[in-house]
Order: sequence, then C-alpha cells, then structure tokens
Amino acid sequence: MYAIVEINGQQFKAEEGKKLFVNHMHNVENGQTVEFEKVLLVENDGNVTVGAPVVEGAKVVCEVKSTLVKGDKVLVFHKKRRKGYRKLNGYRHQFTELTIKSVIA
Repeated sequence: MYAIVEINGQQFKAEEGKKLFVNHMHNVENGQTVEFEKVLLVENDGNVTVGAPVVEGAKVVCEVKSTLVKGDKVLVFHKKRRKGYRKLNGYRHQFTELTIKSVIA
C-alpha cells in the first residue's frame, strides 16, 4: 500500500517504513508525530483511488527523525567571457527527515 501525498508544496510517494527528506519544516521538533491530509492518490492491493483533488478520509502519519539535515553542496558559477569576471557561490539546501509510520485510507 502506498500513497502520493503533498508536503510543503511537493509530492512524495509514501510507503510505511520509508524515509523522506522534505523541504525544511520550521514548526516541528525531533520525535514529533505529524499528519498530512493532502493525499492525492492511494493504491491498496491493486485498487487505485484518485482524489479530486484529494482522497477523503486518507492521511499519512509521519515521525520527525531530524529537523535539520543539510543536502549536498550546490555550486553556482558565473562568468562573463573576455571581461575577467568570475564569481563562485555555493549553498547547501536544508531538509527535514521524516519516517512514514502509517498510511491510512
């Protein structure tokens, strides 16, 4: 059984026991249980239920494992040819790690 759920404006495939790295959530703490009710699709033993726009009564229950996880470094390089202009910037995107406890449909 799995579900497609919308978390912070992004869609994820949620299966029980799976880990998700979502955009940083500011209002959660480690060990806290979070429920997401914007379930767009549910698959249960071959039966697919598609929401219009969401599936009624379905939700995904998650546990917050880590509130702040940094992603890989992304380098942004700017250059203007023949002008001697070069600039290198980098950043690391921040994520929240979630573990799916159950998919209720």
